[in-house]
Amino acid sequence: MSVYVLTWDLNREKPNYAQARAAFVQHLEVYEHTRDGGLDSVRFISTTSSADQIDEYLRQKLDSNDRLIVTRLVAGGYQGWLDKGVWAWINQRL
Repeated sequence: MSVYVLTWDLNREKPNYAQARAAFVQHLEVYEHTRDGGLDSVRFISTTSSADQIDEYLRQKLDSNDRLIVTRLVAGGYQGWLDKGVWAWINQRL
């Protein structure tokens, strides 16, 4: 299994922004995941899928003017300021 950090930005000007965001978040819940309450459009997921596969799956709920990045975390290759529970979740899976 790998741990990925996902971050996205949906076009807030679209008339159905709230619905589109809810659909996107629900769509990504097929993955084992966690989030830090201070990072609204960021999720950490654990999966055997590749970054390409995750991107392809999540793009099903994005428009051409939305943005997404999928980055695999590697042991010893990350740092930041997150809730301790999020760090524990990440570290248990790497």
